[in-house]
Amino acid sequence: MSEAADIIFFVFLYPFQGYCLQYFYGSFLESRINDKRWNGLAAAALYTVLRLGSTRIGRSENWDYWAAAGKLVLALGTASVLAVCFYKAFHLLTFFLVVSFQAVSDITRYTTVILMGEMGDGLLDLCNWCVGNGVIKSDKAFNMAVNIGLLCQWILECLVMAVFLYFSLKKMVRDFREKEYCMNRTELLFILIPAAVGLMLCMLLRIIIITIEDGVPKILYDRYPILIFVLPAILFLSLLSILQGVKLFQDMICRNRERSSRIVLEKQVESLQEHMDEMERIYSGIRGMKHDMNNTLSVIQRLYAREGAEENGELQAYLSELDRTLEKLEVRFKTGNTVVDTLLNMKYHEAVRLVPELKMDADQLLFPKDLKIRSYDIGVILGNALDNAIEACRKLKENGQGADAFIRLSSLQKGNLLVLKVENSFTGRLAGKWQDGFPPTEKADKNSHGIGLSNIKSTAEKYQGTMDFKMENKVFILSVMMKNCESMT
Repeated sequence: MSEAADIIFFVFLYPFQGYCLQYFYGSFLESRINDKRWNGLAAAALYTVLRLGSTRIGRSENWDYWAAAGKLVLALGTASVLAVCFYKAFHLLTFFLVVSFQAVSDITRYTTVILMGEMGDGLLDLCNWCVGNGVIKSDKAFNMAVNIGLLCQWILECLVMAVFLYFSLKKMVRDFREKEYCMNRTELLFILIPAAVGLMLCMLLRIIIITIEDGVPKILYDRYPILIFVLPAILFLSLLSILQGVKLFQDMICRNRERSSRIVLEKQVESLQEHMDEMERIYSGIRGMKHDMNNTLSVIQRLYAREGAEENGELQAYLSELDRTLEKLEVRFKTGNTVVDTLLNMKYHEAVRLVPELKMDADQLLFPKDLKIRSYDIGVILGNALDNAIEACRKLKENGQGADAFIRLSSLQKGNLLVLKVENSFTGRLAGKWQDGFPPTEKADKNSHGIGLSNIKSTAEKYQGTMDFKMENKVFILSVMMKNCESMT
């Protein structure tokens, strides 16, 4: 019957574990083979071969801690070899994947074996009862009934084990949302400890589960029947700690990102307010100086013309050039909102330094006189949108594409709703995976993914509004809709 159990494990359990392993790795790591299906098939097949070989090599007649340690090392080595051979696995996350897969595999196996093992004892008791009551009358029939029952038990164990393993790994894959997150060593330690504890717990069980008394092997829970319930409970709690550890880790990432987003938003508002006050003071001074200089130039030109302009053409050219220079001091954007005008002028000068050919149009960006939305909130929305648009235009020009780099801003009022729209040219493709509904970032700091759009969305929600974006013919279109009302926060 032992040989039949081995066959079941080799034919069914190991290939299925290989399938689960390639599914688990493939959800986090990039495949080395372009065709993911062939990559997964090769990984599952090699896993089966390596586990078969390690089982034969690690087979020991003595139940000692060296055998247990050797089997654990071989199992971890198998999982590690597969990660390196079939996936680009040279980063910290791989440690978690290898240890957690082995821990979940061992926990599900031991839990199933302990719980289902009692079924075999019950089956033997049933067969003995049948013999005692004349239902089974021959030794041959008795042996056949026992063998069939034990075979069914092993098949059922394998099925339960497979289902248990698959859904545990699937939950981890689903809960681990930030798969491209670059974790540090402290974060790795936090998420790795529950899996490592579960792995060590299974190794401990492998050492103590069978004891030798008077030369006869005995299972530990035969001596202490209460362990039939205690050990599966401990194993289940260990598995639960692994699964919940992943979920808690992801929740921490989300909370940290929200906190970072709030901090960035607060700093943006504070910086924007300081810039607005300073730029308003500067522009007010410029407007006053321009007014005075225009009057002074007019007087000088009239006096000079009265005394004979033809005698000094050089002075006349100089005065004309000075007049044209003063005209350039005029504010470029006029939307009817001082804060927005100042912001647009600041962002324009910043943009043309990075992209000299950039065309920025805000003629259709107008605001009603009865605007109740705070100017600083509009500044936060437009500031983040322009930062993203400028970065996209810069990337467009860096790639050497001949398309024009442009940014168009417009607004539309429908009843009590104000719609802001920002359109910009871009390369036409966004490389990477989308996260939390936001497109992938092209900035160096991947952990700050989507903070700009997140700030726009949270600001719009303060006015019972929403944010939407789409891509059409290499044009990124961002739309923000808000109620023209007082802020809810």
